[in-house]
Amino acid sequence: MRRAASPPASWLTRWLRLAWLGCLLAVPCAALAHKASDSYLALKVEGAKIQGQWDIALRDLDFAIGLDTNGDGEITWGELRARHAAIDAYALARLSLNAGTSPCPLRVTQHLVDNHTDGAYTVLRLAAECTREISTLDVRYTLLFDLDPQHKGLLRFEYPGEGGTAAVKTAIFSPDKPQQALVAAEAPAQAQAFGQFIDYARAGVWHIWIGFDHILFLLSLLLPAVLFLVRDRWQAVERFNPAFWDVFRIVTSFTVAHSITLSLATLGLIALPSRLVESAIAASVVLAALNNLYPLFQGRRWMVAFCFGLIHGFGFASVLADLGLPRGALALALVGFNLGVELGQLTIVAAFLPTAYLLRHGWFYRRLVFTAGSWLIALVALIWFVERAFDLKLITA
Repeated sequence: MRRAASPPASWLTRWLRLAWLGCLLAVPCAALAHKASDSYLALKVEGAKIQGQWDIALRDLDFAIGLDTNGDGEITWGELRARHAAIDAYALARLSLNAGTSPCPLRVTQHLVDNHTDGAYTVLRLAAECTREISTLDVRYTLLFDLDPQHKGLLRFEYPGEGGTAAVKTAIFSPDKPQQALVAAEAPAQAQAFGQFIDYARAGVWHIWIGFDHILFLLSLLLPAVLFLVRDRWQAVERFNPAFWDVFRIVTSFTVAHSITLSLATLGLIALPSRLVESAIAASVVLAALNNLYPLFQGRRWMVAFCFGLIHGFGFASVLADLGLPRGALALALVGFNLGVELGQLTIVAAFLPTAYLLRHGWFYRRLVFTAGSWLIALVALIWFVERAFDLKLITA
């Protein structure tokens, strides 16, 4: 008996397949290329004087102006010292400060090196003096924007507050927002608190969107949500509700877990070595992806999300520490950042689940997106794990 031909795929289904294929290839490729690029700028205003510190990743400076002069893949202190003048010229040409209409010329007073969770950074100690006392500081930041449109500059702005205490504001510079005016005066308490809350919420959203390891871990747990296992074979779910509640349990477990360790680490109650945390995060992605291929926790992926979410919370905490927490609004900044992470996470889920549900019946989803995607995620995360655990560089940009 001749089998009836299946109806042709709709334009929507074809478009979704192409979109899925693009995402499947783009995310791991971007993840292999390099981690998200950020620099950390701290400015402290006292009268007409400004003291500052600027942490810039060595990998970014090497890409921009070249630091590894002998091409051996390692940047030595000698190579870095020989390029101090070039680093100063490159950086200071891309950062300008003005008090109103009066420029505040910046100079570098000291060079240091510091390690962040994603590698070594050069530390530029800065100083500037304006012609008048600073009430509003206009900051223009364009570092790396011409080379990396994903780069962000994270600013911590400190100025004298009431009663001799320091007040802190934060800001994020991006190619679409390279210039900002910072008022060195106390805003009303409610307005100031709300502004800090929004700033840290934005930082949380941005971090989850560029945190490829967190995204791939979440996707590994979400890929089977529209499928169920029958005699070692994956079949499509018949209704949307089971998939929705499966995703709800996973996302809730992951949120609760990383919120716990994010809070504990940020408050200084628990501290783990960054190398251990980053290696464990990579290992969690490998195991989550392999669980799709060799299921051990089918139906209990929310438990996997919770257990490994505890580790991911320490990764979030390291980023929050790099941002610089305002002591007077620690709890507010913590809640704002965590809420931003959740909003970014929910955006990913909202894009994933309806699309996966529409494509669940076809070979495209089960063979290419689910099976091949899980293998690809596991491979990428395994490379991360080896690099982080053994301090190697297997993939170069």
